[in-house]
Amino acid sequence: MTIDPGLQGRSYPAGDSYSVGREAIRDFARAVKATHPAHYDVAAAEALGHADLVAPPTFAIIVAQRADAQLIGDPSAGIDFSRVVHADQRFVHHRPIVAGDELVAELHVDQVRAMGGGAMITTRAEISRVDGVRTATTTSSLLVRGEDQ
Repeated sequence: MTIDPGLQGRSYPAGDSYSVGREAIRDFARAVKATHPAHYDVAAAEALGHADLVAPPTFAIIVAQRADAQLIGDPSAGIDFSRVVHADQRFVHHRPIVAGDELVAELHVDQVRAMGGGAMITTRAEISRVDGVRTATTTSSLLVRGEDQ
């Protein structure tokens, strides 16, 4: 199945919220070898002016990938996930992610570009708290290899 170029411009609404927990932040920080005390110790985070533990910057990927899953799971998109190569990921932070945040993400398909027998799909996830406060924007490029690749 080929990728529908009509995906470009499509948006997927925010799904269920993601509750940012202290242990999730600590586990993620350990996994990415982030050593700042504000990721582990509430007092260290509060000393920096935060209400609770601060997530490492790449923590936003957890919420962004939930949004990307809507596109991948959309049968009309024609994406065979076994043929996907994650090509690029970028983050713009509007505020820190802290424990206690309830986050949602709206996904936008910004570009679909044919590449040989496949396609490069660029998506943008607008992540915010459920109260509407903008948190981060992530941009992801996915290469979907063609059948002969």
